Amino acid sequence: MDLATLKSFKPSEYEEAADGYRATGDMASEAKDAIENRIGVGLRSEVEGDAAGAAHEQLKKLASNFHYVQTECGLVRTALNGFAFDIAVAKRKLEAAMEDARADGCTVNANGSVSYPAGKKPGDEKTADGGTVTGSAGGSPTSDALERQAVSIHPNPHYGKALEYANRIADALEEATDADTKWVPKLRALKADDDLEVSHRDWVDVKSDTGGVREAGKSYFDSLPEPPKDGTPKDNASWWKGLSEEEQAAHLALNAAAVGALDGLPADTRDEANRMVLAQSRAHVELELAKIPQPTRYSPNPNGTYPAVIQNDNWTKWNEKHGERFAHLTKAREGMESIQERFDATGGNGLPPAYLLGFDTEKNGRAIVANGNPDTADHTAVYVPGTTSNLGGIHGDIERMTELWRESDAMAGGKEVSTITWLGYDAPQSVVKDAPFRHYADDGAPAFNQFMDGLNVANSTDSGGHHTAIGHSYGTTLIGSAARQGELNADDVVFAGSPGVQVGEASQMDVPKGHVWNEEAEGDPVPDLGRFGHGGSQWRFGGGVAIIPSDELFGANQMTTGGSEGHSEYWDRDTDSLRNQAAVVTGQYGKVKIEE
Repeated sequence: MDLATLKSFKPSEYEEAADGYRATGDMASEAKDAIENRIGVGLRSEVEGDAAGAAHEQLKKLASNFHYVQTECGLVRTALNGFAFDIAVAKRKLEAAMEDARADGCTVNANGSVSYPAGKKPGDEKTADGGTVTGSAGGSPTSDALERQAVSIHPNPHYGKALEYANRIADALEEATDADTKWVPKLRALKADDDLEVSHRDWVDVKSDTGGVREAGKSYFDSLPEPPKDGTPKDNASWWKGLSEEEQAAHLALNAAAVGALDGLPADTRDEANRMVLAQSRAHVELELAKIPQPTRYSPNPNGTYPAVIQNDNWTKWNEKHGERFAHLTKAREGMESIQERFDATGGNGLPPAYLLGFDTEKNGRAIVANGNPDTADHTAVYVPGTTSNLGGIHGDIERMTELWRESDAMAGGKEVSTITWLGYDAPQSVVKDAPFRHYADDGAPAFNQFMDGLNVANSTDSGGHHTAIGHSYGTTLIGSAARQGELNADDVVFAGSPGVQVGEASQMDVPKGHVWNEEAEGDPVPDLGRFGHGGSQWRFGGGVAIIPSDELFGANQMTTGGSEGHSEYWDRDTDSLRNQAAVVTGQYGKVKIEE
């Protein structure tokens, strides 16, 4: 970039262009929300039949397209601001060098060279003629040494200063040229295919584009206030509120996964960030699965004898090479489909919008899904699932909290309710091999405490909200560990099918006296495993103590579970167990049925 171009560069023009993309992105976001939360809701509630189903699918695609536009506009906006930032830094350096040169009586020429006046050093009799020097960018120890030597022997005292200014000008021009060179391909890459469908490949390209913008904009991004390291939810909230709109947008565009994981931030913000991650992750998984198509596993036995079918050799070889990866990707896809199904169900029978407060496909996967906005809810319940829970099987856990929301909303007397599925830990995946050990609960408990603290920080109601922690099976062990390790920040605790909670009595659960509630359905074998051990040994779930919440000595309120049987029916409709939980969640304690 030459001197004239850099001098005339106006960062404000690029920042104004960035604002234009912001406006476009905001309109796309509003259109997406309108389709998902108003138009789609109206369609599902008022129209039925195949035509309505087809229209709904088209609306889903349209909403996805608007989401893509919103995301890409965010990237373009950040890229333009990053480009303007880099060039502005170089321009300020150029202007400072030119101003210093003029103050010292030197002249900066159109080509960046610097002319200096005649002069003589102290003690010299003859005045040395003036001249012009051309600077060089960068420099090295060797070139710097040579320049110092040249300045020392040069008869004109102005030569050294002129050379310094010329070098500073050369550095500024090179910095501007480098910025222009690195940003041009990144900005050109920010374009969509020339069609009307946002494909999986388009979303994968978003991830690539994000990496490109983050790489090119390192200086810009490094200039932004960073999230507090190991910050509390209150620290996180203070940091986010202290950012300008532009700074918030940059963090969302370039660091969505980190923003979405920060407890204490508004639910709207976390949801926006995590939906970006979800869309990109889903596209990546689909394309990865397409690369490893699964061959047919069984074929008819050509001999016509028993067994009727035999396993194909091709499948055996494929399974050895790809089976584990294919299974992981398939589970991730199933979990993401379940989350999307919940998004699509918004408005059905009054179901509120869903908020994705956490998401990750690593290991067994994690997801935090809320029915309703916990920031504005008067009553919020957070449910922790137990053994075998993972992203692939999250459908059932989301359904449980959907049922609890419906029951609680009917009881809340017009007050707002939010129910949350919190799969925010690595749950044990085997009843026999994993569940006896406490480290799954102990490792996950700090994250649960942090999340509960974040709900309290982000809640905007006058009372700060009424929060209930609900655990099922090994999830109760995690909640017990959370109370043992730190402040639980809950008003009530509900256990269902608990094998043990790592504390020996309700008073140690870090909630007000009388606010620990327990359910044990008829035929549920898990509490007995915790109570009596396994096979007569001293083995206990989660490394628990001998007393469990179902025991009288523990001191919990034992709620009735009429209509529920076994280990998995605590959230079935028309059961005492579901109604009792809803009564606790909404603070309607007089409606709770206690075992006699």
